[in-house]
Amino acid sequence: MENFEKLVSEQPLVKQMQRREEVFWVNPQKTSFAESMEDCELNAGDVEDAQQRLLRFAPLIEKYFPETKPLHGLIESPLVEINAMKDYLNEKYGAALDGRLFLKEDSHLAIAGSVKARGGIYEVLNYTEKLARDHGFLGEGESYEKLGGEHGFPGEGENYEKLGEEEVRRFLNGYTIQVGSTGNLGLSIGIISAVLGYKVIVHMSADAKQWKKELLRSHGVVVKEYEGDYGEAVKKGRELSDADPHSYFIDDENSRTLFLGYATAGERIKKQFHDKGIVIDEEHPLFVYIPCGVGGAPGGISFGLKQVFKDAVHCFFVEPVQAPCMLLGMATGLNHEISVQDIGLSGKTHADGLAVGRPSGFVGTIMKKMFSGGMTVRDYKLYEYMRDLLTREDIFLEPSACAAFQGPVFLNRNPELQDYIRRNGLENKMQGAVHVVWATGGSLVPEDIREEYIHTKLPE
Repeated sequence: MENFEKLVSEQPLVKQMQRREEVFWVNPQKTSFAESMEDCELNAGDVEDAQQRLLRFAPLIEKYFPETKPLHGLIESPLVEINAMKDYLNEKYGAALDGRLFLKEDSHLAIAGSVKARGGIYEVLNYTEKLARDHGFLGEGESYEKLGGEHGFPGEGENYEKLGEEEVRRFLNGYTIQVGSTGNLGLSIGIISAVLGYKVIVHMSADAKQWKKELLRSHGVVVKEYEGDYGEAVKKGRELSDADPHSYFIDDENSRTLFLGYATAGERIKKQFHDKGIVIDEEHPLFVYIPCGVGGAPGGISFGLKQVFKDAVHCFFVEPVQAPCMLLGMATGLNHEISVQDIGLSGKTHADGLAVGRPSGFVGTIMKKMFSGGMTVRDYKLYEYMRDLLTREDIFLEPSACAAFQGPVFLNRNPELQDYIRRNGLENKMQGAVHVVWATGGSLVPEDIREEYIHTKLPE
């Protein structure tokens, strides 16, 4: 790219990234939570609005997806402590991790088996609500029952089970939902949209796994395949959707709605901590490590966590060495105006869900003063961490989800991270710290593919 030497001289980190080294970057623009919200276009009220919409739709979700019955139609994942994994990370990698280590199992979310069930499903429901109201299928305040009482949910709202009626399904079948995806977002949007009655087209990049394409097709979804990367799939999908007035394109790069769907995770995990008797505050900091592709899911989750825990939470994104698009955009200050290909990286990685060359400009702008930092991980470690977790905790994650374990391994071994801890006055608080590895996918991986992953060993 033009002025590359100037960029490298100003940002030595870029040269390290170009050499595909594992790096860590502390965000120098991070401010207090209060300051970060001063010029932010979103707020806690937006997240609460998303929470309430999901509650209104809960009866419909429960009707179509019986696996959500235990949570009465809410799509939420377990939070599990992984002591054996913590001990093994300390033993095998010299992590020297203090505090408690948890796994947030979005890998086991109902319907889509990945973190994308949060944002993708929420955006489809949001669009469905708008269509139903605009065309008279759902009146303001129309209610079959209170979303309270027996379910223990707050307040009163509309029951959207009506949206499962055949007349409404026929109406929705006149509309098409389209999305560009490397895999998991396509699965979440494809499955929920097809069940509601929409026609669905998922535009998938060359990095997408074949089994994900086949699963989508089994739900009646049209899958269009592209030789290029994620960016090309999104571009083509957007163009096709824009040409059809009855088509709605879900844009992982710039969607405020998708982002807010992910952000609802903050209040949900707060309740899970409360139920476990775990306190998160300035004296008991929370460290969260999230795999990052284009940035929508980690950005939205981090935003939601910040609304709840404010300055007590520290969010870190983890990306593959061949596709560190968010880290590159944030570290250079160029945001979405730079791609990993601009510095000579391929963008190709075994972490298929993270194979993105250019970050979301929307997410980068919101995260600019909020997220703590980012790091990269080599592909061979994805499989190592995957086997470590399976051996120690009997939990299977897909390789891209295991990128997040780089966080707790790096924490006490990286000088920049140690400096971050000192500058934030956390040195004497780490014994009481809580660490959360955000598992982004894995439960839908077919058995034969699991076996293939388990036996995959890459050169270091």
